[in-house]
Formats: sequence, C-alpha cells, structure tokens
Amino acid sequence: MLQIQDTLVSLDLAERFFCCDLDKCLGECCIEGDAGAPITESEKKKIEEILPIIWNDLLPEAKREIEERGVAYIDEEGDLVTSIIDGRNCVFTTYGQGGMCQCAIEKACRAGKTDFLKPASCHLYPVRLTEYQDFTTVNYHRWKICKCAEILGRSKGIRLYQFLKGPLIRRFGQAWYDELVEACEAYIDYCK
Repeated sequence: MLQIQDTLVSLDLAERFFCCDLDKCLGECCIEGDAGAPITESEKKKIEEILPIIWNDLLPEAKREIEERGVAYIDEEGDLVTSIIDGRNCVFTTYGQGGMCQCAIEKACRAGKTDFLKPASCHLYPVRLTEYQDFTTVNYHRWKICKCAEILGRSKGIRLYQFLKGPLIRRFGQAWYDELVEACEAYIDYCK
C-alpha cells in the first residue's frame, strides 16, 4: 500500500495496466453486479434534480423502477446505491449502437445539458473507495469483464493511476494526485 495523505492506495494502481476497451466489453460494468453504483446523499439529490433532463433517455422499465422506488436504495451492506432493474442493470443505463452501454447522466453532461458528469464511484471505476473514520482505502476492483482493459492498457503502456487521472483529481484534488504520481513512479523505478 501507498500512503497518500489520509488514504491508503493499493499498489495495483501502480502495477496494473488499464485502459477501458469499450469496443470489446460494451460497458458491461454498468449492467453486471449485484447492486447499483455507490453514491453519496448529495449525488442522489443531484440525480433527482437532473432527472427531468435525462428522463426521455431512460429505458421504460427504468422509468417504472424510479417511479416506484426512487433513483437509489440502501443495499445489503448498508450503502446507498443507484437503483437497478432486472436485478443487475443500473437504471441510468441506455444502449447505443451495437448494444454498447451508455450512461444517461454522462450522455446529458457531454451534450451540455447538465454539469454533473456521473457519480464519482462510476467515474473512478474500476477503483473502489472504502471510507473509514480516519482514512480512505483506494483499491482496484479486479474482475473478468475488465480483462480486455488490462490487455489494452498494457499494449498502450497506460497504468491504472494514469488512466484514472481525471476521476482521481475530481475526488481527491490535484495535490493528492501529484503525490500519488510521485509515489507510483518511485515504486515502479524501485521494482525495475
């Protein structure tokens, strides 16, 4: 682990290569899993605020789920997560050409309809954060659907901490990220 300010960062961020390969995985991380994406209470409020903007892009069953249960729920672990349909699909998942998953929230942001890109946990994926009283852990959630991203990242020479530069800065700030880069580069040099 690397200690960066009040976080403990998995060495996977330095060791693993990663670059999403949407042409191969089709955004499967938006539809696989046993719960929705973790969100904060403020993100839930923001999603509720922009719901009219994204409503027409949502799937009919997603609209029904939101009307009946809302945009989020508390999962089995006690975390606030986005609502899901069919026991797996995020309610904000839409589909583009070739069946590629698209986030309705991100689609609206990229079209200039909102300034909210998407929940931080989605932006940070495949990194997952665990908040404790005095520190936060930053871990790589490794699973089979991201194997193609590891292969593409290795071919391009992009490490996980580099691929997630924007999301990590969004969550922790530029100074934290600069410190992470320095620690990762020192670790990589040490391992050569």
